[in-house]
Amino acid sequence: MPNQTTPDLTRGLTPLRAARLAGFLYLLVAVLAGFAQFSRIHTLVPGDAAATSANLLASLPTFRLGLTVDLVGQVLHVFLILVLFGLLRVVDKGLAAAMAVLALTPVPIALVNLLNQYAAIALVDGGALGGFTPDQVHAQVLFYLGLQTHGVLIAQVFWGLWLFPFGALIFRSSFLPRALAVALVLAGVVYVAGSLVEFLFPSLTPAFTGAYLIPSLAEMAVCLWLLIRGLNRNRYDETPLRRPT
Repeated sequence: MPNQTTPDLTRGLTPLRAARLAGFLYLLVAVLAGFAQFSRIHTLVPGDAAATSANLLASLPTFRLGLTVDLVGQVLHVFLILVLFGLLRVVDKGLAAAMAVLALTPVPIALVNLLNQYAAIALVDGGALGGFTPDQVHAQVLFYLGLQTHGVLIAQVFWGLWLFPFGALIFRSSFLPRALAVALVLAGVVYVAGSLVEFLFPSLTPAFTGAYLIPSLAEMAVCLWLLIRGLNRNRYDETPLRRPT
């Protein structure tokens, strides 16, 4: 029997439905993350605290919506990983657990990032905090939004790391295409390398930007495959660890 202490959102679902649920959640998380990023992309002006505060104040409704969407996306990300764990643990339960841990690690980082963004809102929205001069408010807004940017780079390391066991699980399975596994590993390399370049060699960041097309295409391919094609049910049923204990 399955371990009753393990959260398993796939219990009661056929493998095909579980795969399509994972694909749907994956796509939804990607869309929400994209909107959240778009809602704040033009707010931060590096080195210009006054302009950053002005941008934030001018776009507060959109910025607040972006925070809410980001929060919903983080919650759905947790459910996505639980579904993937339930689906792929038949291949290797230990590897699936490593995937889940690495994939869930960025969630608390993202929540701290949301708190930093809310702190910036509290500073410019009026009345929430007092005792600061305008210049001090502008400086703190720039500081908190800058922290959010660096928090994303820290989380991005784990965005890459979880794709390695995820790719390995797909590669070792017989019910999903190995080409997806290769694409995920390449995506993981880009995410990790991108963060390291930003932290160690920031002057090279503009030259590296184009490489992010690889993880975008790789993860979109995986989520669409899961959503549309699902998996090979016969091969899934033939997996030796079909009924983990």
